[in-house]
Amino acid sequence: MKHRICMASDFFYPNVGGVEAHIFNLSQCLLRRNHRVIVLTHSYGERIGIRYMTNGLKVYYLPIKTFYSQCILPSMISSLPLIRYILLRERITIVHGHSAFSALAHETMMIAELMGLKTVFTDHSLFGFADTSAIVTNKFLEISLADCNHCICVSHIGKENTVLRARVNHDRVSVIPNAVDTTLFTPKVDNIYRGEIVVVVVSRLVYRKGIDLLAQIIADSCRKYSQVRFLIGGDGPKRSLLEDVRNKHNLEERVQLLGRLEQHEVVHVLKRGNIFLNTSLTEAYCMAIVEAASCGLKVVSTRVGGIPEVLPPPLIYLAEPDVSSLLINLNDAIEDFMNGVVLTPEKCHNIVRELYTWQNVTSRTEIVYDLVLQDSPKTLKEKYMKYLPSGVHSFLLVLSLMYIILQILEWWVPRKDIDLVKDFNICGKNTKVVRDSSDAEVERDSD
Repeated sequence: MKHRICMASDFFYPNVGGVEAHIFNLSQCLLRRNHRVIVLTHSYGERIGIRYMTNGLKVYYLPIKTFYSQCILPSMISSLPLIRYILLRERITIVHGHSAFSALAHETMMIAELMGLKTVFTDHSLFGFADTSAIVTNKFLEISLADCNHCICVSHIGKENTVLRARVNHDRVSVIPNAVDTTLFTPKVDNIYRGEIVVVVVSRLVYRKGIDLLAQIIADSCRKYSQVRFLIGGDGPKRSLLEDVRNKHNLEERVQLLGRLEQHEVVHVLKRGNIFLNTSLTEAYCMAIVEAASCGLKVVSTRVGGIPEVLPPPLIYLAEPDVSSLLINLNDAIEDFMNGVVLTPEKCHNIVRELYTWQNVTSRTEIVYDLVLQDSPKTLKEKYMKYLPSGVHSFLLVLSLMYIILQILEWWVPRKDIDLVKDFNICGKNTKVVRDSSDAEVERDSD
């Protein structure tokens, strides 16, 4: 069964992160299996409109400005006409939203549900239950997933977290882990001790990534080991803290802050290192440690969330999320590396290559798509009844307004007047350049 899928999220390239890489790689594999895939995201700087990526992946950069932390303001109404037009024009059958923090993903899924389309949601993160922000976010997620056909989590601990905080029936949640392109993340051949040890950190420099812990670890490790230096990629509000530590302890030559990295630059940074350090306070999966292990680095990480499920013990040193435990495990990794009692980079790479492949992730995701299309359509009353258990009855007014606007648009811009896109496939051997109905230059099979 072939599907027409819309990947919706605030997080996509040129932004760099695990969600962005997941969407891109999953889309590429689906395209190779002859499914039709588009990506819906907001504009990034001057990147507005329709862009084509590898294998003809079509990306809509909507003219919507971000509100906070690369997310749009969830108005639910202002972008409804544009999203409806795109879903109809592309003849989408399944909308696949990504990330609990993405307002655009939830908004697109709700619009799709009111249009009678099937929806799938992938949760890439863990979240708490006690603080104010967690309570508000969890309630919004509960509302958003009330009528979602199926949910996907990247780890078993992530599934438990989503079921509890969003009150989703566990039968509607599947666990499909992330993967890594091992042909891109290949090991550094000469990764042996030569008198210097490079500890690599690639992360968003924010509180939940444990940057406060990292700052103290840098100071203590550099004091104990004169041959250790740190290579830190990423940007965020906590960068100033790392700069202060570097200046205070005169570590300008031993701590290098690379700033924001492009996706293609990550592998080159990893290959410059010997040990990868992850200090996250919460993590559902953590793509970064898999990429690092695929490059043959020794991984030291906090034992939080789904991380213990990701890599087998020979590839990772697990620590509690505190400075003392992380220092002990980092010191163990340094000593083992210096003494040569670790797996070779080639063995690390081969283990990761056997464990995680995008082909496996794609085939399991296809099963979910096939299942949701078998769900019987719901009446408007049945849809509304799904939202009642959340207790936020006022949200039904928002849904009612969205439904009324959709009915007005059906009269004002009827479906029969919308110019449907032409299918094309540039994955074949014999290709030629044609122009589709949007006047964008693409490649198409000659037959």
